[in-house]
Amino acid sequence: MRFDLVQLWPLAILSQLVCSQQILWGQCGGIGYTGSTRCVATATCTSYNPYYYQCIPGPTQKSTTSSTTPIRTTTSSKTTSTTTKAMTTSSTTTKTTTRTTTSSSSSSTTKLTSASSTTSTKTSSTTSIKTSSTTSTKTSSTTGICATGTFTPVSASAAFASLMPGLNIGNTFDAIPDETSWGNTVTPANLDTIKSRGFKSIRLPVTWEYHLISQGPSWTINSTWLDRVEYIVDESLKRGLWTIVNIHHDSWISFDTGAANANYTLMNEKFSALWSQIGDRFKCKGERLLFEAINEPGGETQAHAQQLNTMMGLFMTSVNKAGGFNPKRVLVLNGLGMSMDKTEIWFQRPSIYPDQPWGLTFHYYGPYDFIFGAWGKTIWGTEDDKAAIEAEFKMWKGNFTDIPTFVGEWNASPKNVERAAGWRYYDAFTKLCNKYGFSHIIWDAGNDNLNRITNTWFEPASQSILMNAVAGNTNVLADSTLDGGATTQFSSAYIFHKVGDAVTDKTATYINTNGAPISVKTSTGVDLLASGQVGYSAGSTPSTGVLTVKQSYFATLIGSNTAPGVLETLNIAWGAGEELTLKIVLYKAPTVSNPTIPMQTSGDLHIPVQYAGLPFPAAVYGEYDDAARTYVSDDWTVWLGPLQKGRWVSGNWGYDSSSLILSESGLSNIRAKAPAGSTKAILAWEFFPRDGFAVGSNALNITITL
Repeated sequence: MRFDLVQLWPLAILSQLVCSQQILWGQCGGIGYTGSTRCVATATCTSYNPYYYQCIPGPTQKSTTSSTTPIRTTTSSKTTSTTTKAMTTSSTTTKTTTRTTTSSSSSSTTKLTSASSTTSTKTSSTTSIKTSSTTSTKTSSTTGICATGTFTPVSASAAFASLMPGLNIGNTFDAIPDETSWGNTVTPANLDTIKSRGFKSIRLPVTWEYHLISQGPSWTINSTWLDRVEYIVDESLKRGLWTIVNIHHDSWISFDTGAANANYTLMNEKFSALWSQIGDRFKCKGERLLFEAINEPGGETQAHAQQLNTMMGLFMTSVNKAGGFNPKRVLVLNGLGMSMDKTEIWFQRPSIYPDQPWGLTFHYYGPYDFIFGAWGKTIWGTEDDKAAIEAEFKMWKGNFTDIPTFVGEWNASPKNVERAAGWRYYDAFTKLCNKYGFSHIIWDAGNDNLNRITNTWFEPASQSILMNAVAGNTNVLADSTLDGGATTQFSSAYIFHKVGDAVTDKTATYINTNGAPISVKTSTGVDLLASGQVGYSAGSTPSTGVLTVKQSYFATLIGSNTAPGVLETLNIAWGAGEELTLKIVLYKAPTVSNPTIPMQTSGDLHIPVQYAGLPFPAAVYGEYDDAARTYVSDDWTVWLGPLQKGRWVSGNWGYDSSSLILSESGLSNIRAKAPAGSTKAILAWEFFPRDGFAVGSNALNITITL
């Protein structure tokens, strides 16, 4: 899972509220959470994603460590190194630390049964295997034979091509300590909805650590937990969905290669034990089940990467020794952190099990500022923006020309990203994946794509754009600001009407059009296009169009006492199957009861707010009251555009359904950076539509006295 998305810090209540301690494993923060943010003394409030923080045991993140000296593999040009206990030998070719370095000249040999030096054999990636002409193949081994089940061997290339589009079942089996701990579950009905929407695969992240019933050397997994995972795997395969099972948050709990005092011998033992059991339980499943080694493993150096390369070999060995169909099953390997850069620099191709089909995966959450809501970056979609992604894809393809690859996680979540810009991203990202042959599996945490409880999609428009782009079709998209030098931002994902303004016709513009929409329906199914309350005309440039919502319709929504907020969501159907939404929003600037607040020295600061439009901030600008009007954070943003200068990275601020939040780190930053003579920091909370702090601006000033 990748969830530092719009990172929020543990949420402590404002001084007038009483904070109690949260129990072990209890929730202690996240978007929308209003309870206690303090854990009992034996636990630490830990962030897993912006929507869920949890009290986990211990003062720090748990890792598999030992007081003994870590046993690490080292690399040098054309030399070998040997680790004890796991009896692992590794041969590597020294690599430079630039993205242009290709790993095609590198190889890695990992064996569990010999401590002698070995010379690795340079081989090309195993991207395909001989395909059987039969529909059923029985594979036997010394440890496992499949008496039932069918398996048609498939190449990694063919398997990966079949994954797109895919959906992660995130924050579920990977939740800590159990499936529902982060508020999600997964049901066969959810899988039906995923399948019917056009998804071809699911990635099923699984955390195993809190389901172990013994310690080393066996590290036995509770059979009840294996049963539960197997049930969903079977239900997924039964529906024809390709399914990926992995080791997920164990990556930082037990297998952080960069952790201080990491015991690689113990790490290897445990990793092998887990995959031996997983491999054994699932050995007779069909070819549509793939195994992924480990999610986003930590580490920053070549030594850390070498340990991970060793673990890739242990993964392949453990799965193969489990027997059944596993020797022909497609396996998914990866580099440190699922990072493109680190994988390109340090990944070593395995040379063991030459008939084993395998490929690579990486995660993509970029550009950081846009996807993570940092420094006021709410604009995206220029040709340069797209070219930046393409450059990274092209680099990967150049380094791993013959290795099949898929993107295991990505997203431009409606929880974090302005929607017109987000739709542009969905469209462009998918088309670039098509161009470079990368299947992709979008991240879903149960709160931005599929609502697992209601079994409905949070934002059908995003799914429509995704599916249309996967098919190679042109998407009609809502127009929006692209100029990073703009002082205001518009978005045709919305029609904004300011409280007190005269009610008139309003327009939304679209790009890539090929004629008028088929219908424009209200949430109750009334077609405003057919009734004449919405009109359509061609735009001033080719392939653009203008939708005009008439004053007569607005008059049915807006009266003198209408409360601000989202008044209606119109559903627009276009000829090629695209379905967009247009939210009609009545707004004014939000308010707080007391905009001047004294500095607090610990905990997060919750400021009760009355939203009056879209219920989330777009950005936060901060400056001190000194003569220079010094930025509260990140002075370098002076070089950015008007809508980004002086804006904070989102980790310093957050929000929930009723509060604006200054994190403890944000408050600490205000105190630490205060210039001599300043007595207060002024924070301007901006909301959509962003109007650049004009008179009557859609922003709220909050002053923190020092």
